[in-house]
Amino acid sequence: MTTEQTPFRVLIGKPGLDGHDRGAKFIARALRDEGFEVIYTGIRRTAAEIAATAIQEDVDVVGLSSLSGAHLRLFPQVVQELKDRGGADIPVLGGGVIPDEDIEILLKKGLNAIFTPGTAADTIIQSFTTASQQHRDHDTEK
Repeated sequence: MTTEQTPFRVLIGKPGLDGHDRGAKFIARALRDEGFEVIYTGIRRTAAEIAATAIQEDVDVVGLSSLSGAHLRLFPQVVQELKDRGGADIPVLGGGVIPDEDIEILLKKGLNAIFTPGTAADTIIQSFTTASQQHRDHDTEK
């Protein structure tokens, strides 16, 4: 998974009131099975809680899941909270039931990638791997 000895650390979060976490748990398990250290925040977390946990846990990437339709508001809030807390360099990836027309909006608001239903797990894992490595490379350049 990594060229370094330390596994990549990722946080999987469920912002907002969405209580459906099957997809988030599936991705968390898939990443864990690939050797990632995974922190799962559970459901119904605020953007501030997710960002604070990401900073505290020193994660390489934040992954967000939303099935409630609130992704246009909640995902950018997490990005902003990370910036406000000094974590602007932490990539944020999102997934869930997200209409095609919202993907470009989310990318422009700071998300690094968006995954919709049917995206292959290997594609998602590769995106987390790439984002994690880029984050680590950025940290070593500082």
